[in-house]
Amino acid sequence: MGGLSALPNMGKEFEQKLEAIGITTAEQLKETGSKEAFFQLKSKCSNICLVHLYALEGAVTGREYNRLPEDVKQDLKAYSDSLKGSPLD
Repeated sequence: MGGLSALPNMGKEFEQKLEAIGITTAEQLKETGSKEAFFQLKSKCSNICLVHLYALEGAVTGREYNRLPEDVKQDLKAYSDSLKGSPLD
């Protein structure tokens, strides 16, 4: 099992937020996926934004969040936007 700190984009504070929603290993994060982890984080934390979703996707795919392909970023932004105005936002 690999720890979250082994993944790109994972600082201590981000790790603690993920642990608060029950994601404690790299394998759990990859299995959960970036969008579902983001949804769960938004449900629990008020200060979660699009950059967190990019960081999660980068962690899952093994790259720095600022090196995500443009089409992936557009998809993630559309997902994040779809949550706006919901009870989570």
